[in-house]
Amino acid sequence: MYHTIRAAAYEPDPAHGPWIESPYVMRLGEELHAEYSELYARVRGRSDQPVRLPVRGLNTLLRALAPGVVATGRGVTADAEIPWLYGREPVPREVVAPLLGTWAAGLLREHEDKYAGADRAALEDQLLDGIDATLEDLPLWRPERIDLTETRTSAGGTAEPVRRLFSLLPEWVAFRLAARPFRAGGSVLRFRVVSCENSAELVSWPPQRYESRKQTWYYSAVISVSVHTVPFTERFRVHVSYGIRRWATCLEIRCRDLSGATVLLDAPLPWPDSPDRGHRLIGNTVAFDRKQGRVGWRRHSPARLLPDLDIVRYYPEPEDLLNAPEKWVNGHQGVAAGIVYSPGLGPHRVGPGLMPKERAELDTWVEEGLRPMLRRIPDMTRVTRNNTPSLLPRSTTTAEDAEARQAGQALARRKALVNALDGSSLEFDILWQSPETRTELLAALSALLGLPPGRKACDADTETWRWQADGLDISVRTHHVGTMAAPLKISGDRRRPRSVRLAGAIAERCALVGERMECPRGTRSLAIIEIGGKGRFTASDTDPKHALRLACARQGRLSQFVNLPEDTEGPLRLRAHWTWLDAFRQLGATSPPAHRVGTGIPGDLQYAALWLVRYTRQGPTRCPTRRLVAVRVRPDGGQGAIQGWDAGRSTWVPYPELLLSLAEDAAEVNGGGATGRHSNGGPAGPGTEQQWRHEVERQIRSLLFQLRDRPTLLLANAGNLRQCWPSLRNGALVKDALGFEATGDQRLAVYGPDLRVILTRDRNGRDEVPEWYAHDGKDKAGFSKGVWGPSDPQNRVFASTADAPHTAKLPKGLMKLIPAPGVRTAPGKSAWNPVHLELTVLGCLSENALAHAGREGEPADRPAEWATLTHQLRFHDDYPPLARPLPLHLARLAGEYVLPLATTSPSPPKDETSAAADEAPALPPDDQALPRIPHERGGAEGDNPSRDEEGDSFADK
Repeated sequence: MYHTIRAAAYEPDPAHGPWIESPYVMRLGEELHAEYSELYARVRGRSDQPVRLPVRGLNTLLRALAPGVVATGRGVTADAEIPWLYGREPVPREVVAPLLGTWAAGLLREHEDKYAGADRAALEDQLLDGIDATLEDLPLWRPERIDLTETRTSAGGTAEPVRRLFSLLPEWVAFRLAARPFRAGGSVLRFRVVSCENSAELVSWPPQRYESRKQTWYYSAVISVSVHTVPFTERFRVHVSYGIRRWATCLEIRCRDLSGATVLLDAPLPWPDSPDRGHRLIGNTVAFDRKQGRVGWRRHSPARLLPDLDIVRYYPEPEDLLNAPEKWVNGHQGVAAGIVYSPGLGPHRVGPGLMPKERAELDTWVEEGLRPMLRRIPDMTRVTRNNTPSLLPRSTTTAEDAEARQAGQALARRKALVNALDGSSLEFDILWQSPETRTELLAALSALLGLPPGRKACDADTETWRWQADGLDISVRTHHVGTMAAPLKISGDRRRPRSVRLAGAIAERCALVGERMECPRGTRSLAIIEIGGKGRFTASDTDPKHALRLACARQGRLSQFVNLPEDTEGPLRLRAHWTWLDAFRQLGATSPPAHRVGTGIPGDLQYAALWLVRYTRQGPTRCPTRRLVAVRVRPDGGQGAIQGWDAGRSTWVPYPELLLSLAEDAAEVNGGGATGRHSNGGPAGPGTEQQWRHEVERQIRSLLFQLRDRPTLLLANAGNLRQCWPSLRNGALVKDALGFEATGDQRLAVYGPDLRVILTRDRNGRDEVPEWYAHDGKDKAGFSKGVWGPSDPQNRVFASTADAPHTAKLPKGLMKLIPAPGVRTAPGKSAWNPVHLELTVLGCLSENALAHAGREGEPADRPAEWATLTHQLRFHDDYPPLARPLPLHLARLAGEYVLPLATTSPSPPKDETSAAADEAPALPPDDQALPRIPHERGGAEGDNPSRDEEGDSFADK
């Protein structure tokens, strides 16, 4: 057992003092900003309207092809105090001029369909003349001293770097690391820098090779660098994460189905006298362009502009790249390009993720490269020995032990179902396509409940099984799903928005289900539907899963899905097992095991969890919506142990009723971007976002009032809720206080005398929490479950980790990245990296909180105990460790029933929305959406091969 874990996170070293660098900077200034804006307005043909410059493509071009440019600011701004470009040395005008001209010509091409030939030529002349004129006034490069550790401390005691460091420092760190090769096992890896919005990546180049099945597969190491804050911590952090970047060379996707793939381009600088340090790979995106009827480079991709800058070299066209990906990943005439692999592109024999030993070696190399300016944060130790709640014995060394454990689990499931049903009967419908799935599902139900096979009855084409025992009355009807699981038929009328056409197809499927399935007879009912895997629905939006879920919900029936046997890896018996457990969860038939924290936790404690469902126009029904979901869990059992907040009735309802009400409310939607009756959203407009936030915060305050009757632990995911609750931003947090825009920060006791609040935070797609590994202080590295933190008893921030499940165990000492003498290498294996869940005890009954409430004589809470309680909520007898505490997990999965349907068709003009996206209003630093090239580090915790890949399982990935 390991007793220490190490995070791949670094902080400014106070022994070194400030990290001072002196780059050259360029500021655009107000006059040039106005001239560029005027030129762009002319191109768009809307000179009377204010515009935001679409500078992302220009910034990418400058970083990629202007030698010496290290980073760019967040955008082109008129503010004379904010730099636009940062460079190691000044970039000559002879380089900047063609880049600006090429960018401007690209903007003109995007809007050329608005102009006739003569008008277009005249406009192009005006545009180029304007660019030439502005280049004469281009500001000079000036040296400037910058402190890369400049910090401000919030009122709550959280250190925050100055805003520009969120984008500048990752680039600076990445280039510093890329200057040194990584050596291990006699091999050498050299890295290139890939710029992202507020992070930077290092990708080993050229790629590694792996021979398998008479083919060569390509992969690289990838290291991501980003800047983050930690609540109540006196120094900000630089997070470094490690993984595998796989390159797609065996494509099995039709061009018209390619919605987007990242391409990293390795190209020499086109300037003959400029030093080409070879430090960058250029990020691009290739996708099928339906307007052109072929694949092409997406907007902001520098690859589409390179032929205009360099007429000597041949750069790959998207069709060339997709037709011969292996040729280009190996390089052709001095240019190389790699398509970043994603599962939809075809097979890949290299597994994702790195082993902990390799992560530790890379982390040591990074630590050496960041000294003496940054130091590693201190290692964390265990804060408790009680890592799990009261679970059934895991040791099953004998057949008797295994039988006793299975019997205990079956009894617990039967009791949970009896409590959830409160005396009502339960109906299941199995809509099958393959007889073996039907057989395994029936067998799995008997095994999970510890009951003999049910009594069988036949009626026409339907077979019915029935179980009656221990207060349960369960009937299962089985019948063939038929055409109900066929692909949706989407109208080809492109005059109507995609969301409206999809809503029409869903309505047709709902009508079909209404004809084929009888409505439940006033009992709790759930349908288990066998459906094809996503690979069977290659045409966009034809997967019927969400339509079937809505159709069942309209009949008052819950739904669960399972894939066809041939469409999913993993044994059918295991998938049937998970399908029933997910069905029990939807029925509210689960509860957390008794905790093992101690007497400091009130005996009548209840849990509450909040989750914000957020869908964009790329969501499951192509209709944007936002909906706050609240779940309450009372561990003392009984009917209503798991409930959800029904905003329509302003009351707590059983969890199954919450799911059905979510589907009902979300179906009443205006397709222009509005949301359901209670979904807290609406079309964009002046002040709408602020009104939405006020409404959500009002609902949260109202919910807290409804929870005052007993001690409550409120759980919220900070990354999920910041959009609607801005006071959850790290820099806005204050210990033992809750902040709302309408009220400001208020003591926790205002919202409940026995209220505690814990914020969870995960990677959130942008490395908000660091990667980790356990170590023994010598040369061993691995994983270990537990609650970790510093020894300070007043500490409020902890790490919750879990061991990898038994299905992810690999031999110790296995290496993937670099072959080493005497060490087994296995690039084909997948590495499992358990989630590091950050737990911040925002509010508890601390000594200060008790004193302010006039309760000085009462014993104060120990934050470590409440973090331990939250950690134990991730464990259950039936499931691998959850990625989130159980109440929060239930709240998140309830969002799968939020399926808004469009009914009208207003849609903003494409060029306006894309321009707005280029220069979106700035958000708080730890609330920014950071576009990222996909990382591949292996799965999170859990191992559930069920149909609902979007999270409809306890083994939440």
